Amino acid sequence: MHDSDEGPLPAYIAGLARIRAAAGALFRDESGKVLVVHPTYKDHWDIPGGMLERDESPYAACTREITEELGITPDIGPLLCVDWVSPHPPWDCGLMFVFDGGVLGAREVADIRLDQVEIDRIDFVPPDELDGLLAPGLAARIRACARNTGTASLYLEDGFPLSRR
Repeated sequence: MHDSDEGPLPAYIAGLARIRAAAGALFRDESGKVLVVHPTYKDHWDIPGGMLERDESPYAACTREITEELGITPDIGPLLCVDWVSPHPPWDCGLMFVFDGGVLGAREVADIRLDQVEIDRIDFVPPDELDGLLAPGLAARIRACARNTGTASLYLEDGFPLSRR
């Protein structure tokens, strides 16, 4: 038997969810503050990262976006969390991946080069001061990740562990 464009398998596959996904990195400074970026096209600050391109892995998207947005190519560490984000117009549901970017020292921060088109500034913010700066779900996601570095990856829904929903 061989695959074809007709029959039960292609029909089944056509009916499966196609889900948007994004990947970013949690970078911290030596005092534990979180690196946030100010996108020129959003109302809120964000973490470095972005949407996956077609057939791109979350890790590859994360490293690509970091290079594009910050002009650096740091070693990206392990996965900190996967967050299922419920639909909120105009977006459908999605999966958000956050990887551990590690600690950036003064030299690494000095190496950051913003393109001033997509990202126009950065800041380091204590995790407990992210509300109002980041979108609410992202703020919750980043606080959960900041508490969880060095342990097993988290599974979140809308920024919170299942036990908190």
